Amino acid sequence: MRMVTRSRKDRNKDKQGPVAANKKAYRNFELVEKFEAGLALLGTEVKSLRAGGGDLNGSYARIESEQCWLVGAGIAPYEQAGSHQHEPTRKRKLLLHKMEIRRIRGKLEQRGFTLVPLRIYFNDRGLAKIELALARGKRQYDKRQTIAARDQKRDVDRSMKKYRR
Repeated sequence: MRMVTRSRKDRNKDKQGPVAANKKAYRNFELVEKFEAGLALLGTEVKSLRAGGGDLNGSYARIESEQCWLVGAGIAPYEQAGSHQHEPTRKRKLLLHKMEIRRIRGKLEQRGFTLVPLRIYFNDRGLAKIELALARGKRQYDKRQTIAARDQKRDVDRSMKKYRR
């Protein structure tokens, strides 16, 4: 059996950035702690993700009977698969260590915490990974404060620009 090695150029191609991102999570939640998990995917799902067919909007993760599941994430059907298609919004198993699952479960039992997926990406070995965050929902006034702070920082940077020259 011959081992196929990938060139540096091919390995860097995987590091282009996230395949799917949940941009609303940063706006609607206060992120407390982040985790990285593997994804148990079918072959057509991996090919579809590499083609950029992932969507995390409205998805969440839940723990059921000592296993972590991704619910509501959409992976578009792979066009070249023919009749061997996957279901686009099926539950997908997340691969975490048992101690991580127990730690997350302890936090989720506290009031107000949610397990939110942030992004799906391929690591340097070409494996599909998902970044999860333990998050607490933001109230409307928290969102306004965040926007006001961002605007204030932008104004300060704009006024300080002339002194940096």
